[in-house]
Amino acid sequence: MYDYIIVGAGSAGCVLAARLTEDPSTTVLLLEAGPPDDAPEIHIPAAVGSMMKGPFDWDYATVPQEHAAGRSVYWPRGRTVGGSSSTNAMVYVRGARYDFDTWRDVYGCDGWGYEDLLPYFCRAEDQQRGELPYHGVGGPLRVEDLRFKHPLTRAWVQSAKAYGLAANPDFNGADQDGVGFYQVTQKRGRRWSAADAYLHPVADRPNLTVVTDALATRVLVEDGRATGVRYEARGETVSARADAEVVLSGGAVNSPQLLMLSGIGPADHLRSVGIDVLVDSPVGRGLQDHPFVNVMFATPRSKPLWELANARALALYQAVGRGPYASNVAEAGGFVRTVEGLPAPDLQYHVMPSPYVNQGLTETSERLFSVLVTAVAVESRGALTLRSAGPHAKPLIDPAYLAAKSDLDILVAGVRQAREIAATGPLASLTGGEWAPGEQVDTDDALVDFVRRECATLFHPTSTCAMGADGAVCDPELRVRGVEGLRVVDASVMPAVPRGNTNAATIALAERAADLIRGRSPLKPATART
Repeated sequence: MYDYIIVGAGSAGCVLAARLTEDPSTTVLLLEAGPPDDAPEIHIPAAVGSMMKGPFDWDYATVPQEHAAGRSVYWPRGRTVGGSSSTNAMVYVRGARYDFDTWRDVYGCDGWGYEDLLPYFCRAEDQQRGELPYHGVGGPLRVEDLRFKHPLTRAWVQSAKAYGLAANPDFNGADQDGVGFYQVTQKRGRRWSAADAYLHPVADRPNLTVVTDALATRVLVEDGRATGVRYEARGETVSARADAEVVLSGGAVNSPQLLMLSGIGPADHLRSVGIDVLVDSPVGRGLQDHPFVNVMFATPRSKPLWELANARALALYQAVGRGPYASNVAEAGGFVRTVEGLPAPDLQYHVMPSPYVNQGLTETSERLFSVLVTAVAVESRGALTLRSAGPHAKPLIDPAYLAAKSDLDILVAGVRQAREIAATGPLASLTGGEWAPGEQVDTDDALVDFVRRECATLFHPTSTCAMGADGAVCDPELRVRGVEGLRVVDASVMPAVPRGNTNAATIALAERAADLIRGRSPLKPATART
């Protein structure tokens, strides 16, 4: 018997496990489907590409996308302690003020506006630059400036400024607009995942039990209350009981899947796969994600990152945590508004001094430079459903990429602007032609076709267990409607995907959730830390 069972040791689950066990009288069981995060490649930033299609990846794929040339898109998700914070590109971007205020004002999520969440971003953070307005120090999550910036990346930032985009040294400060280098979740050049930040420092607490390689198969519900979790581990089926609450932190794929396997979801769908309905709820509906397309340029006279990552560079990294191996690969970028009058940016760039072909799955010896053009003001919404009633069957994932024409328009505009930036400033003399989509792809129709054929996930799924006003899966305290003692705490409860990389927002959300679960008063709202 435990007080709390947390399903999923990802970004949110690690936060909750650490915060809830601060009280020595509170016992917590943390279940993680994947293995421990002790493989060396997890902790070397430039090895991020090796995280895909291996033991640390759920290796999902979407259903064929109606508006994206009928393609099935590969969907990697972290499957290890730390979740996707152990496998991502470590970019620390919180999202725009407008995003969180929309959660509050449009979706009825009182307590989740920007000023409500800012103190939690700051509480989580240990900012290398020091305690500044909008930033905190002394928190578990180390946030640093990159220790390596490739010459091509530097040239892109200079070219973007020469093109006319504003310089922005802090995408998490007063304004998100502009270009610059990303800050990263690293500590002295080493990946600093949610597990490094929150879980490993408290792993020896006697009131915390962590079980890896443990697949949760059902939330146990008795008389309308969640009483525990059934899971499979090491060839055995185990039922664990929770005296206080069960908390799902499996992310935007696994949390809705587990709810539906447990009889909580759309009634007609559950019946269609042979599951008895406990609660009729829109679980899985409203799925959002950030789609991107890659504009690549030949750089015949410049060595890409992979050529620089040699034995000498590895020795430098092992000695002082610097050099090419400290690169997060997506070193720079920025946020822009493709049309006037928008309340916040709708486009994000990720700049990579390296090829990124076929979502990084196709190796090439070409010297290429990649500009990932990403729609972040996403209107398209899809759904996640069950393939079957079996817990080992991967769910059916339909993000409905480009179903909304506005998403398509953002990406087409971004491709055009990315080309213009590359033809400006120092980058113009370093590139040797456009590799993708190719200079011959220039008409509106041709660019639309390119976007439909090439768009893929930037790994930011949300909103499949959304919180909100009456009718949403969860209430604004993240409690699952219709079942007592059950909450969801992860990116799936976000009512809409924020503008930017979702790891930072997930951690802040979990920090606030920990206070809610413990019955503590939320931190006082603040416009900025001064």
